[in-house]
Amino acid sequence: MKPTPCARPDPRACRRRSLRAAWCLLPLSLLALAPLAAWSADQQRLRTRALAAGCAQCHGTDGRAVEGLALVRLAGRPKDDTLTQLLAFRSGQRPATVMHQITRGYSPEQLDAVATYFAAQK
Repeated sequence: MKPTPCARPDPRACRRRSLRAAWCLLPLSLLALAPLAAWSADQQRLRTRALAAGCAQCHGTDGRAVEGLALVRLAGRPKDDTLTQLLAFRSGQRPATVMHQITRGYSPEQLDAVATYFAAQK
């Protein structure tokens, strides 16, 4: 019968062996968590795209408004400009027909995410 790994009289040796095993398992556990981080990033991208999809009715798919219409093209517009306008609509500083109602349905964080999304579109 073989002795168990920690059956030695020296407890420090047993502790060292346990630490060595833990350090060997650490990279494997990090590799196992990597897909979760990627899945979370994909989820966030989809959530942001879903928020921005509500703008497509007037501003076009991915913020690419049809040329010749009076609506603003959001795609590629600087994030800070878009966010400033959205927050002005939300607070009522900028008059609008429906934008003040639409923007009140979003949190400031969601408006920031939408502005970031449209800034990334080309």
